[in-house]
Amino acid sequence: MRNVIFLILADIIWGAAFVAQRTGGDAVGPYSFTSIRCFIGFLVLIPIIYIRNKMEQRTEIKEKTISQQSQKKSLIVGGIVCGSALCLATNFQQLGITLGSSVGKAGFLTACYILFVPLLGIFFRKKVGWNVGLAVVLAVFGLYMLCMDGNSFSVSTPDLLLMLSAFCFAIQIMAIDYFAPLVDVVKLSCMEFLVCGIISAFPMFWIEMQHSFAGIEAWATCFMSWDAWIPLLYAGACSCGIGYTFQMAGQKNFNPTIASLIMSLESVFSVFFGWLLLGEKMSYREWIGTIILFSAIILAQIKWKNKEDKQKTKG
Repeated sequence: MRNVIFLILADIIWGAAFVAQRTGGDAVGPYSFTSIRCFIGFLVLIPIIYIRNKMEQRTEIKEKTISQQSQKKSLIVGGIVCGSALCLATNFQQLGITLGSSVGKAGFLTACYILFVPLLGIFFRKKVGWNVGLAVVLAVFGLYMLCMDGNSFSVSTPDLLLMLSAFCFAIQIMAIDYFAPLVDVVKLSCMEFLVCGIISAFPMFWIEMQHSFAGIEAWATCFMSWDAWIPLLYAGACSCGIGYTFQMAGQKNFNPTIASLIMSLESVFSVFFGWLLLGEKMSYREWIGTIILFSAIILAQIKWKNKEDKQKTKG
């Protein structure tokens, strides 16, 4: 029960973060929001790393030195790879929200990364069950209902950006899956946020500071209001720092399949907070699309036991 509570708390924080992305992106610009948010997340994780290091049992100096040397290269490479993927995913997501996608719709389209992960695993010779194939079919139909404009089907620019975001999040998840066993996951996340913030700072400077906001002085005035800093602090400190900590606590010694199912509720909370805080409403057609898409997300995460597994269990 404790694990479930931690994971649901993380879902609530992440669901509300979509609202922060909408309001904060409108206030300072999508690239500025992503860059500064990631730098805040980086700073929040530094004391968490320090506290964790103090709490861990001390090992012999020789073993610690060897361990640090072996992990340093993997941490740097992993931070760059994961941070670059996170940069693409987060900026695509932020652009999609800033350009007009509703918070709830953004939450469900982003959650499609759960479908992309097993599909990308095919290229690494990982087996995919029949449930994933059925989930993809359901997801396509759900996306069709979500992207219907009147009586015609059209994929808007925000929808396309959010689907690209989901694909990049899937790549980031696979990268984390590879590097996480090699390094400290909190340090990897801290490095990931730093890399994402640095890369996002380039379009922040060239696009928003120089062009969109007519100079550095006008850009800087955007940060003179709480309308900018409340979403930034929430997305950086709560979503990146606290939400990530809850996720780690919830996943510790817990069934990963059940954990991923619970974390998919993030998309449901995004709809709730979009309605509660922004007054956003979804049409009946969009509700049907979200229900079908959410069903596909859950179906993709269910692992069915084959006959061999059942025999092993009985034995």
